[in-house]
Amino acid sequence: MASVNGDQADHSEAGDEPNPSIVQQNPDNCFRILLATDNHIGYAEKDPIRGQDAINTFKEILEIARDAEVDFILLAGDLFHENRPSRTCMHQTIALLREYTLGDKPISFELLSDPYDGSAPGFSFPAVNYEDPNLNIAIPVFSIHGNHDDPQGTGPEGALCALDVLSVSGVLNYFGKVDLPADEAIQDDTDKGIRIKPILLRKGTTNLALYGVGNVKDARMHYELRSNRVKMYMPEGGDVAEDDWFNILLIHQNRVKHGPQQSVPEGMFDDSIRLVVWGHEHDCRITPEKVEGKDYWISQPGSSVATSLAPGEAIPKHVGIMSIQGSQFQIAEVPLKTVRPFELDEVVLSYAAEQGALNIDDKDSITEYLKDQVTRLIKQAHENWKERNPDPDAKMMLPLIRLKVETTDAKEMTNPVRFGQLFVGQVANPRDILQYYRKKKTAERKAKNNPDLPDEDEDDWEGDDPTMLTTNDRLAKLRMANLVKQYLQAQNLEVLVENGMEDAVMRFVEKDDKDAIKDFVSDTLKMVGRDMKTREVDEEDVEDHMLQAKEHAVSQYAEARPVPKEKSKKGKNKQKDSDEDSMLAEDDDQMDLDSDSSFQQTKAPTKGKGRAAPAKGKGKNPLFQNASESEEEEEPEEVVPPPKKRGAASASASSSRKPAAKAAPAKKTPARGGGARGMQQSQLTFSKGGKASKPIELSDSD
Repeated sequence: MASVNGDQADHSEAGDEPNPSIVQQNPDNCFRILLATDNHIGYAEKDPIRGQDAINTFKEILEIARDAEVDFILLAGDLFHENRPSRTCMHQTIALLREYTLGDKPISFELLSDPYDGSAPGFSFPAVNYEDPNLNIAIPVFSIHGNHDDPQGTGPEGALCALDVLSVSGVLNYFGKVDLPADEAIQDDTDKGIRIKPILLRKGTTNLALYGVGNVKDARMHYELRSNRVKMYMPEGGDVAEDDWFNILLIHQNRVKHGPQQSVPEGMFDDSIRLVVWGHEHDCRITPEKVEGKDYWISQPGSSVATSLAPGEAIPKHVGIMSIQGSQFQIAEVPLKTVRPFELDEVVLSYAAEQGALNIDDKDSITEYLKDQVTRLIKQAHENWKERNPDPDAKMMLPLIRLKVETTDAKEMTNPVRFGQLFVGQVANPRDILQYYRKKKTAERKAKNNPDLPDEDEDDWEGDDPTMLTTNDRLAKLRMANLVKQYLQAQNLEVLVENGMEDAVMRFVEKDDKDAIKDFVSDTLKMVGRDMKTREVDEEDVEDHMLQAKEHAVSQYAEARPVPKEKSKKGKNKQKDSDEDSMLAEDDDQMDLDSDSSFQQTKAPTKGKGRAAPAKGKGKNPLFQNASESEEEEEPEEVVPPPKKRGAASASASSSRKPAAKAAPAKKTPARGGGARGMQQSQLTFSKGGKASKPIELSDSD
């Protein structure tokens, strides 16, 4: 690898910038972190062949972390494939985390932030598990949530997810949870929105700040950014200068553009961020890529299990061992050996017929040709497996095979399911080896048969003939969200907001949130009722006033969840053979914005009573404002319990509003004979008054 100072001449694929590396490592000052994302534990768990793929690879990742003696594991979302994992899935995950992350190995770094920040309300144990004197953690695991395992539900504890269960179990540290009540976005209040607090760590002379933002709907994230409502806390006080922090941001959003508001541009972050760890995209691009015109890098570890038969999933999968020392870092790629082999190819029957390989009018001739192509892919999978696994005793798993077949000029094709029966015992997916498609032809729209439903959009099939697709492929394209949206568009709802009803139905279907529809209807009726009470309504005019109240509710909901503009159907790029999770590489630049949707940057409010002065922002107005400005002026200050200490006293961080924490008793020595951890935890406060610290900003160009 090349150093960040350009001492070597190696170059990354992203451009002329050399790959980052550490010139001279010092183990006492160097963090070693295992990077992974999108483990999707529980994917296809009922499949007799592929059911254990995700959990087996997750076990391998934990083994890599243990053998490499990393300081901690960093996960960027979608640990689970389902929002409510099965009992078997939760049992296996907790058992693996206990087996590989608990132990007597001492923690070699100290926590500078409040260990109780983010802890379960009403309980006394800290949010960071290795700060709990009742637990003996060897390798801490830090994780944000993704779009598959995001918080759902209501109640006294608020929305919860599977990671909350792992957190209170003491086997994982869950951070990056974003609290966005639905009515909050409606109010025109810049003090509300997404607030991000970092986890502050120190090892020797290296200071690390972990910022995490769990998955937020792309349209909502776009709205929050445009509305100047994303604020990031900056560490203040202590003996660490602002520029000495190595800031890492974990996000789980679309990186590939799917619409004007359906992705997060790569260049939107300020140079205060040093590295962005990008989750959600499944193709492995773990080698750091420099963002043009910016001083930070992006690493995209990709998924550890293939959840679709897409080209992005065929890229060899890796995890990374990241080393951080001072302001330098490097990432070593570690290939995963338990990933099921995956080979795919595409054939055009008309071209093959021109080459004399088949008779396009003969069904049997086409079938024999396709059998030869699939056999070739199976052989290729075995050869690639042997290259990656030189151990002669290693047993290869059945490979995944996908052959896309362009059948425009063919008169008759074999049934793809019956064709797959020829390869039972040779491939892991015999039912969907073949994917037929035809060149898109313009056709007149058919008359609507059902008055309850609007016409289907021809583009939903992306040029594929539904009769030529396998059952799995048809179901993948015919999404529940499209059916719900089409049905609601054809209705005349007098009170309920169609977009809100659509979201509620989708939460019920996809997230198994049984209260989603009930809560939405109840909230809407309350809102419309309050609106009606403010009017003088005659009995004859009730319907007109209800219509006005609904229009008001629609406008409020549109602000809370903006609807992205429709793509132009002419000349647009379609992404085939993929699902929501496997994002294929595209050549799209940063997302297009409406003429009025440029990221407006407003000046921070002037210093007032009980508030900190706005920070100066490198000659430009901040969009990520100082988080201290969001504190209420008359709100009483909460007394935060001091963090537990683990050794001799050290210098505590200075604070403008909190007294220095007193030393707590040292951590108990575990019963198994492991020595007490010798690290003292000091606490840094966030900017809440006095000297204001520099905020993380968006650039003017974004």
